Amino acid sequence: MNPLHSLNRIYALMMRYLYLLRGSWPRLLELTYWPTVQMILWGLINQFLAGQSAWVAQAAGILIGAVLLWDVLYRAQLGVSVVFFEEMYSRNLGQLFVSPLRPLELAAALLTVSLLRTTIGVGAAAILAIVLYHYSIFAMGLPLLAFFANLLVMGWSIGLMVVALVLRYGLGAEGLAWAVIFALAPFSGVYYPLSVLPEWLRAIALALPSSHVFEGMRAVAREHVFLLDSFWTAAALNVVYLATGLALYLVAFHTARQRGLLLQMGE
Repeated sequence: MNPLHSLNRIYALMMRYLYLLRGSWPRLLELTYWPTVQMILWGLINQFLAGQSAWVAQAAGILIGAVLLWDVLYRAQLGVSVVFFEEMYSRNLGQLFVSPLRPLELAAALLTVSLLRTTIGVGAAAILAIVLYHYSIFAMGLPLLAFFANLLVMGWSIGLMVVALVLRYGLGAEGLAWAVIFALAPFSGVYYPLSVLPEWLRAIALALPSSHVFEGMRAVAREHVFLLDSFWTAAALNVVYLATGLALYLVAFHTARQRGLLLQMGE
């Protein structure tokens, strides 16, 4: 075997992958995305815990509760987008829509499956937290249902937006399903109060339903008070988010159908 020929083949494949990377902005964004988000998130956690470790000690298991509620948002979003991707991988979208199936009916099925997947996944983790750490998130009582519902709807909204992007840009945007939700983590105040954020970032945080949910969760865990204002603000924002997600999904679907993209999407 000629080593030079082997090097040429390796070089040709490298160039193919680099051209693919250069022609796809979601792939380029993903290269810097994870390190940046991790740095911001853990930097803020470190800044908060450095001077406020006693704050966490006041509410045993508060971080475990935050992790479990964050997973509701994450799993709800994945439950919409990943299930939709499975139809794309199998090149089944075209077959689905030669039937009388409507886009809204597909969306309703995706949201229902997302609810089931989220309940099973987070429920199992919550039970394990009781066994391993003697912490029960169910001790929050009825407020837990309010937190769960708000995070679930927000996850649905983002999932529909991701589906819309993939319908528009193809599977090159698939990585957004795994990445987009974490961009919101630093602004959601999952592990620290919003007061830790700089003033200019707080305005962004207050526009997210998740930030109001986690502020409410900490109030229940530390002070045993359910903040009705936070609940209604999160619910109102979720109405806007869900309407936006559905609108983007329907517009992207209509565009994909008009361009004949539904039959071309796949692995």
